[in-house]
Amino acid sequence: MAKEGIHPDYREVLFLDLSNGFKFVTRSCVNTRETETFEGKEYPLYKLDTSSESHPFYTGTQKSVDNMGGRVEKFRNKFGKIALSSK
Repeated sequence: MAKEGIHPDYREVLFLDLSNGFKFVTRSCVNTRETETFEGKEYPLYKLDTSSESHPFYTGTQKSVDNMGGRVEKFRNKFGKIALSSK
């Protein structure tokens, strides 16, 4: 059996993405101060700045490093030759 009083409070928590209002429930130990009702049940509420619903990497809107105005190519041209000659 597990010892009493040493384990964090692992329970269902409502996460709210502040950038787009997306909400989801999952189990977590995160400390919360607020609660909110979601789908007829009250949950502890944790507010996020971003989630998979709004992060550019997951939404496909992230810019590729190679499409940054040729900066990567300029860097390779300038420093690539130095790296090869020092070997």
